[in-house]
Amino acid sequence: MQASDDLIKDFFLQQAELFTDEFYFEEKKEAEIPMNVLDWNELEPKVLSCTKCELSKTRTKVVFGYGKRNAELLFIGEAPGQREDLQGEPFVGRAGHLLDDILAAIQLNRAQVYIANILKCRPPKNRTPHADEIASCEPYLMNQIDLIKPALIVCLGLTAAKTLLRIDYTLRQMREKIYNYHGVDLVVTYHPAALLRNPGLKKYAWEDFQKIQKMYKQKTGSI
Repeated sequence: MQASDDLIKDFFLQQAELFTDEFYFEEKKEAEIPMNVLDWNELEPKVLSCTKCELSKTRTKVVFGYGKRNAELLFIGEAPGQREDLQGEPFVGRAGHLLDDILAAIQLNRAQVYIANILKCRPPKNRTPHADEIASCEPYLMNQIDLIKPALIVCLGLTAAKTLLRIDYTLRQMREKIYNYHGVDLVVTYHPAALLRNPGLKKYAWEDFQKIQKMYKQKTGSI
């Protein structure tokens, strides 16, 4: 069986090298999907009391997630920032206000979608998450995805996209493609914080969100 699996893997890797714009190979790990999916009443207190990594020692509040728990549209960012750490809600700082404005522009609001992060606790000084922190926290996100059952996932930024897709492309390479993530369509766009740092990216993000709006309407039958 192992030889067969290796041959299949080698074939897909070869195809990925030849057709990177059309195809990728996703290497799955045991931690990606929880062995026993907890319901919301079990999952939330477990996350709020988590001490699996060192971030539990420096956080103010755990940022569990926010929004409609059976939303068709799920947004996933990198990690909480300072404001999020203080309030316990994702995307409440300047980047969060910009995300609210973008959602309003496509006729949605955060109560209609679900918003989460790869990490539930803020890394000190907003540094990039470490691999061990992602490994500890990602199963919680996978559990949330299993409960929400979204029709479309939007990764906000490179860290979220690389974590879920297990591919090492630039964000520019990931944009304008539709990926299949465990049977769910997934697209990648810029994190709102990146748009604040570089306003020139806003026109590209707006292109992405217009497509997101169209996909959302198609999936919900609201066209």
